[in-house]
Amino acid sequence: MTWWIYALASAGFAALTAILGKVGVEGVPSTLATALRTVVVLVFAWTIALARGEGTALPTLSRRTLLFLALSGVATGLSWLAYFRALQLAPASRVAPIDKLSLALTLVLAWGLLGEPMSWKLVVGVGMMVAGALLTLG
Repeated sequence: MTWWIYALASAGFAALTAILGKVGVEGVPSTLATALRTVVVLVFAWTIALARGEGTALPTLSRRTLLFLALSGVATGLSWLAYFRALQLAPASRVAPIDKLSLALTLVLAWGLLGEPMSWKLVVGVGMMVAGALLTLG
């Protein structure tokens, strides 16, 4: 499969995350809800990785790789904590578009830190997405 099929699947599952999370976080402290969700993700991811035989790669991982994966995990945890709290405080239809502003931030960071190219089409498209996200606030 090509990358865009996985990207579309990710978008679909992210949409389900918002809806299921909104229902699941009702009447539950947001941090507890995030912790429960994290346990499910942990078991699910390890089950798939081990079933695919990918656990054998663990000893070959560099310290740099482990550091950046750990930092990414911390960022994910902070993102999830903030996301679930936002879902408690506002409708999913408002939280999700604002959460997707991460697209613009990702592109700026990828350009500035990783040297990834930025075309005028990309800038205009992302600008339109940001404008659309901001319009959901009104």
